[in-house]
Amino acid sequence: MEDQEVIDAREHHSDRDYFIKVVETNPLLIEWADDKICDDKEIVLKAVKIDGGALEFASNRLKDDKDVIIAASKQAGWTCCYASPRLKKDKEVILTAVKNDGQILYYASEDLRDDKEVVLEAVKQKPLIIKYASSRLRADLDVAKEALKIAKEKYHGPEEHYIEDVMFFIEPEIQDNEELQMIINPPQEENK
Repeated sequence: MEDQEVIDAREHHSDRDYFIKVVETNPLLIEWADDKICDDKEIVLKAVKIDGGALEFASNRLKDDKDVIIAASKQAGWTCCYASPRLKKDKEVILTAVKNDGQILYYASEDLRDDKEVVLEAVKQKPLIIKYASSRLRADLDVAKEALKIAKEKYHGPEEHYIEDVMFFIEPEIQDNEELQMIINPPQEENK
């Protein structure tokens, strides 16, 4: 049996006033709105500011609207995966998204995967995402150090294999770098 809210949303699928109000408490009900409502910037913006996942149901035109994508990405970085191809090439959009969810680097354009600022923000959120950086940045000592430092801070103990996984995606030519090795295996203080 369907939930009463879904039944109501389906019955009011073309009622703009209904959706202006309902997205304030349940933004995902926009799924049941008609195409005109899903293309209404005011309604969609309201919805994605509360639950970025509502972006899935926005029109293609609004998935190509920078204001809408940034609002959704601020609420939930992962939702940038719904952005238009044009906006996946936009540095401001991708930077906003990776600051909330490093995984979004996967969806970024090739140029942005080679942008040091974008990649650094992504690895701060998810160190293993270094695997989607350009080979140039996987060989960049600053990026590698940041990825390993965050991996070491967040994933120690039984998750230590995670650090090895991050190291696997760092370019081989710098894997033996002394600074990187010090992050992985810091010197032990001698007992006096």
